[in-house]
Amino acid sequence: MIAHVVMFRPPATLTGSDREALLDAMRHAFSNIPEITRARVGRRKLIGRGYEALMTEHLEWLAILEFDSESALKTYLEHPAHVDLGKRFFQSAETALVYDFVIVEPDRVRDLLAEQ
Repeated sequence: MIAHVVMFRPPATLTGSDREALLDAMRHAFSNIPEITRARVGRRKLIGRGYEALMTEHLEWLAILEFDSESALKTYLEHPAHVDLGKRFFQSAETALVYDFVIVEPDRVRDLLAEQ
């Protein structure tokens, strides 16, 4: 399984119409690209723990998309709905981090070590 993890902060100057256009593009892509096996979107929650002070960036928003394979992720990235989403995303993000992870159940973590 591959997790495509996107964390970002929109600029304070993002207009309501630009925000709505980004949300519409997300809904469209996440609902219409069959290679996505699961999509979740979240907003950062500060709970007063010490590790929060270690963060060099406050990235307020998160999207985690799961795919069955690397080829499914690549198909998603090349899909026209993602191309539109990517364009809107980079117009709407002040700063962002995007990572792809191989993820497994806890009892298979040694499999990840073997892949190094």
